[in-house]
Amino acid sequence: MDIRQLKYFLMVAEEGQITRAAKRLHMEQPPLSRQMQMIEQELGVRLFDRNRSGLKLTEAGELLRQKAESLLLQLDEVTREVKEIEEGVRGVLSIGSVVSCISLLPTHIGRFREEYPQVTFKISEGDHYQLGEQLEKRMIELVIARLPFEAQTSTYQYDILPLSSDPFVVVIPSSWVSYSGKRSISMQQLASFPFLTLKTDRTTRMHEQVMDACRLHGFEPDVICECSSVAIIMSLIAEGIGATVFPKSVMSSFPATVVKMLDIEDADFQSDVGIIWLKDRYLSKSAQHFIDLFRMD
Repeated sequence: MDIRQLKYFLMVAEEGQITRAAKRLHMEQPPLSRQMQMIEQELGVRLFDRNRSGLKLTEAGELLRQKAESLLLQLDEVTREVKEIEEGVRGVLSIGSVVSCISLLPTHIGRFREEYPQVTFKISEGDHYQLGEQLEKRMIELVIARLPFEAQTSTYQYDILPLSSDPFVVVIPSSWVSYSGKRSISMQQLASFPFLTLKTDRTTRMHEQVMDACRLHGFEPDVICECSSVAIIMSLIAEGIGATVFPKSVMSSFPATVVKMLDIEDADFQSDVGIIWLKDRYLSKSAQHFIDLFRMD
């Protein structure tokens, strides 16, 4: 059994059908079927249960899938590490970020590109669960996220570089003229606001942090909208629909003409941020230098 056969097997396992897998591999169906038969004969086990709906992995097949994925990822890491000895800092650096941390990237990417112009970037946006899965599959090398990192995994541990804490601020529509001359607000005043909150089905830490701060001051916010998109919440605020509490760094990506930021007078709570990567796994030189850039802040 060789690397090529493992790649064939993983494609069939992913598609659950020989025909679709063959099409994606740009090969005919009979040769691919023979390759699967050869692997089963060599191992002396059945890898797939065959039924009308397609192919389903057996217990042995699932074990082979896990081991094959791990082996191919290790091979990819070795290949990249060896190539970098000659190539230096270049290639594509893949980064993931939660929506509320995207604003931290532009300045650092600009500084990084000045020193390493041969590096290009691929940026993915998602919640902690999605980005955790992409880290484990080596689709990305680094994640910038609010802490604690809520990815659900028991397979890998993470290294985390904590960044500067980010104070929370209140964001209201610029059209709320009664607050036009103010620079700060008390928590109790939020009790009367229609409230918008950033929340996904699986990552709720920041939402809970804001809700807890409100309850500590004796009220339950009047939540009229839960949303997973910072941009959508900002658009709703700009239309005068409601207000929110966001980490201050988020505001750098939005013009002050459509929304207004107010400091919180009687609550000093912060959002912790960090860069996350897989512990004891190979990091490209570009990823290492990108982390070092944040260390110098």
